[in-house]
Amino acid sequence: MKLESPFQKSVLAASVAALLAGCGTTDVEEEEVSREELARSEAALLPSCEEPEELAEVVEHACIHAEVGPFEPVTAAALGAPVLVDVSTPHTAYNITLPANPSTWGWAGRVSFLPDESGEFAFLLSRFRGLRIYDAATGAEVARECRYQVPVDVCDVLKTAVVADLEADTEYHLEFRSLLPRNASFSLVIEEAAHHHEE
Repeated sequence: MKLESPFQKSVLAASVAALLAGCGTTDVEEEEVSREELARSEAALLPSCEEPEELAEVVEHACIHAEVGPFEPVTAAALGAPVLVDVSTPHTAYNITLPANPSTWGWAGRVSFLPDESGEFAFLLSRFRGLRIYDAATGAEVARECRYQVPVDVCDVLKTAVVADLEADTEYHLEFRSLLPRNASFSLVIEEAAHHHEE
């Protein structure tokens, strides 16, 4: 059976995770299969970043913070609740915990990010599944430019980077979801990947 749409791939990923949870598989098997399916479904939605060498330098810097801190533990706001958790402090590894999502099975939550400069930002995660970004004022989803799977030889703590072009002094909500308990707690490091050049 060939799946054509990203939606069908996402449904397949959710089905695989549900079957694994119901069949008594080990955590290692769950992680391997769900990681592969989720990464594949999200990769279908986002192109790979075109300048991996430049992004690798950003990842190397972020990796230091992911390994040695400073660390900030936060619990994301549940979907539909006011977003009071801020992750705007630069050079900080946020250890995020997602709340259980009562409307569906799994975990989901949002945190707030307010960049002080306009430019491209890399959102680096210690899990393979990425994030969605929304303008806090309008609720409109912000386009993510590309996705970068972090090579183990560059950083073995961070797994995925998502790049988005954001405007200064605009509040954004970063939304995360998880199908499995082990992906409901993860690290996030945000680094500026490129400045906007003034004309």
